[in-house]
Amino acid sequence: MDVKELAETAAGRDPHDGLRAVAALRALLEELEAVHVSTARAQGWSWEQIADALGVRRQSAHRKHARRTGRSR
Repeated sequence: MDVKELAETAAGRDPHDGLRAVAALRALLEELEAVHVSTARAQGWSWEQIADALGVRRQSAHRKHARRTGRSR
C-alpha cells in the first residue's frame, strides 16, 4: 500500500484497517525522521538545529537519535 492509500485508509470508518494504517504511517514517519536526522548530523547540524526543525527540545532529539547516528556531540 502506498502512502496515499495508507492515509485514506487511516481516515476511513473501519477502526481495524484505520489503526493498522496509522501504525504503518507511524513506522514510515519514524524511518523518515531517522534518515533526515542522520543526514543533518552528517552535514554538521547541531542537535539544537535538528530539535528546532522537529519542534522538540534538544535533549529529546539527542536522546532519541544519538545512538543511531553514532554522533553524540
